[in-house]
Amino acid sequence: MAVKEAANWQCQKCGLFCIKPGEPLSDAMKSRRRAYTLQVHHWNHNPADNRLENLVPLCSSCHLACHRRSRGNISPGQLSLNLKLS
Repeated sequence: MAVKEAANWQCQKCGLFCIKPGEPLSDAMKSRRRAYTLQVHHWNHNPADNRLENLVPLCSSCHLACHRRSRGNISPGQLSLNLKLS
């Protein structure tokens, strides 16, 4: 939570201001609550590495885009499955 508070609940990629815990939501925001949720991304894709320099707050859209570009969140030693569809 400290990482999100330090960023003033703003996505560090697109600049979207996200919902703070307990903040009242407008009707428009209620329908898109997930889009306004601030998440914390691990730069090195290792969820066990919670050093501040490895964490960046991102809205859910930007966070998903980061993982799509890096082909997922596969940690060293974790199994992955590569399928080829013909």
